[in-house]
Amino acid sequence: MISLVVPTLGRPSLATLLDALAGQLGELPGAELLLVDDRRDDTGELSVPGALATYTKVLTGRGAGPAAARNLGWWAARGEWVVFLDDDVVPAPDWARRLRADLAVPDRVGGVQGVVEVPLPGRRRPTDWERGTAGLADGRWITADMAYRRAALIAVGGFDERFPRAYREDAELAHRVRRGCWHLVRGRRRVTHPVRPESRWVSLRTQRGNADDALLRRLYGRTWRAELDLPPGRRTQHVAVAMAGTAALAATALRAAPLRSDRARRTLGVLGGLAALGWAAGTAEFTRDRVAPGPRTPDEVATMLVTSALIPPLAVVHWVRGWWRARAVPAGALVTADGPGAES
Repeated sequence: MISLVVPTLGRPSLATLLDALAGQLGELPGAELLLVDDRRDDTGELSVPGALATYTKVLTGRGAGPAAARNLGWWAARGEWVVFLDDDVVPAPDWARRLRADLAVPDRVGGVQGVVEVPLPGRRRPTDWERGTAGLADGRWITADMAYRRAALIAVGGFDERFPRAYREDAELAHRVRRGCWHLVRGRRRVTHPVRPESRWVSLRTQRGNADDALLRRLYGRTWRAELDLPPGRRTQHVAVAMAGTAALAATALRAAPLRSDRARRTLGVLGGLAALGWAAGTAEFTRDRVAPGPRTPDEVATMLVTSALIPPLAVVHWVRGWWRARAVPAGALVTADGPGAES
């Protein structure tokens, strides 16, 4: 038996997903679909197509994020395999048939990832947000379409609910599953992940994920990126740029204050100038890296200029906030079948 778990905020994309599944679940004998409504407010019941009614159970989440919603779903699931889908993907017409083939694997395979395709505009270069979404196609063990044996989920305790965002929580679970001597493999089923419309300032909002990175650093130490098989980030550069900008502002403020000598003013002027130059160079380099592969329209360039100046300090602030919250977490305190516990 196969259980499909879909956490949702009731976005319009859910209807597209359900329509795509409606004609396919008959190919999965005994399958069940668990929708976890994770909306914080009561905005009405989720609409389920009639063809899915006999397969579907709607669960009410706590609004605590996708990790908690997925846990609620798989705890209620009855299948040997639990397939996690995001509510904004579109399964291919042969998805269910290929899923059956994907799950015909040896007993020690604990998870099978589907292929995620992100359609990008064909007549222009993709924007920064579109390129970021396209990165899902190369992601490892992402829950846009990821199947786990229920036994593997039970063994490691499921998702760590201390990660409240759709960011790193799936990579962290996959790492614990592999540490538990289960194998993860890639399958051949396919889903499409359209780029959803977003505000031009979305890159500022996504910096909140740095708080989750701080928790991962606490749990896994300095090698957390290598352990979780994650690409290198820009934290070192962001810290350097943020410090340079702060130093430039501090030197300017001190230089304007009453001082005993002109020499002090000149020294602060030189130091402030060097710091401002470092900030400008770092910001220009970051902006160039984001503008060059994009469409280079005036609106996109302006957005990149503003956000490239704001992202480094925001990233550092969120990292520090996450570090402060994680400081009381014992190093290596991972999730176990009974909840958070010490595991070395």
